[in-house]
Amino acid sequence: MQTSISERYRTTPETQDADGILRSCVHCGFCTATCPTYQLTGDELDGPRGRIYLMKQVLEGRPATRSTQLHLDRCLTCRSCETTCPSGVEYGKLLDIGRRVVDHQVSRPLRQRLARAALRAVLPRAWLFKPVLRSAQMMRPLLPSSLRAKVPTERQAAPWPQRQHARRILLLDGCVQPALAPSINVAAARVLDAVGVQLIVAPKAKCCGAIRHHLDDQDGAMADARRNIDAWWPWVEGMDGGVVVEAILMTASGCGAMVKDYAHLLRHDPVYADKAARISALTHDLSTIVARFKTELEPLLRKRRARVVYHPPCTLQHGQQVRGQVEELLRLAGVDVHICADSHLCCGSAGTYSMLQPALATKLRDDKLAKLGANAPDMIVSANIGCLTHLQSGTDTPVRHWIELLDAAIDRG
Repeated sequence: MQTSISERYRTTPETQDADGILRSCVHCGFCTATCPTYQLTGDELDGPRGRIYLMKQVLEGRPATRSTQLHLDRCLTCRSCETTCPSGVEYGKLLDIGRRVVDHQVSRPLRQRLARAALRAVLPRAWLFKPVLRSAQMMRPLLPSSLRAKVPTERQAAPWPQRQHARRILLLDGCVQPALAPSINVAAARVLDAVGVQLIVAPKAKCCGAIRHHLDDQDGAMADARRNIDAWWPWVEGMDGGVVVEAILMTASGCGAMVKDYAHLLRHDPVYADKAARISALTHDLSTIVARFKTELEPLLRKRRARVVYHPPCTLQHGQQVRGQVEELLRLAGVDVHICADSHLCCGSAGTYSMLQPALATKLRDDKLAKLGANAPDMIVSANIGCLTHLQSGTDTPVRHWIELLDAAIDRG
């Protein structure tokens, strides 16, 4: 694609990146076939190719409009188009740049500004989000059905394993997940403890930054990234005679996609660029870590007869390009695991998307649940807290993280 970037934007590193990404697009349109929002609306501007044209026009000097902003807002950032694209267009990076440029030109309505500010302020702060969630759970029976579905019931977790092991891996505890489903990180710790690996949580590591980043608060997201790097660095370097960890583990695939992108996001930072590259290289999804221990794990597993359908999150299959690991691990436990027909399509959660674009998100969720329920499963499993919560809001079938199923299958005598 030929471009002529406006003088206004030509000198910034971000828009130089955008120019290169735009030039790699060959207009083929393969991306539209796997774009969830284009499938719903049929509008070219609600597909990757149309949005690319909109961003190109703005970067070339045409003023952005509220309509431009709306079509970019409707993107789930699922990156299914990147998996499909034969030219390797880095659409997700382009969208981050385009949204920031457009938001600097177009003021949002007050209601949107307040909603986005509240999400940026509350969700990344576990100390604030947890009491807000508990209050909503106490009032849940009194809420209208439409709101009740969005408030998950409180879940209990087993005790954290206390054994010490020579092999150690860092775990990002996260911000939203410990409040919504504390059993997920505990299950991960229990499974790895069973094969002789200790999970360690660095107390000062908090939100990965994804929430702020996708709400166009890139500066806040970079602050989150730098704080986490500082929190993890002593364990990475083995400072003060400490044990060097083997990896940094993510139980939420959305966090994994974000932390793996630290190297790109901080590449121009003279203090953090090298550290960010090291952190990103050490970061792995839970499924790839547990898969390293299949030989040790298999003898510990009781064979289950559960019929399960798996929803692979976009941040895992498209963002991290990890596929097949979860299914293989569940089959070790004898689980009859299936994949739904449109497994490449987003469920509509997409971080805060389900709260900011509820109509599209609900339609995507209901379409996904119809596919997931086709085989009458005993349980739906996934690998990201957003997907789990969003899907559970539309079904009575239990929706759980796959590691919880694997933890329950371990025979501990």
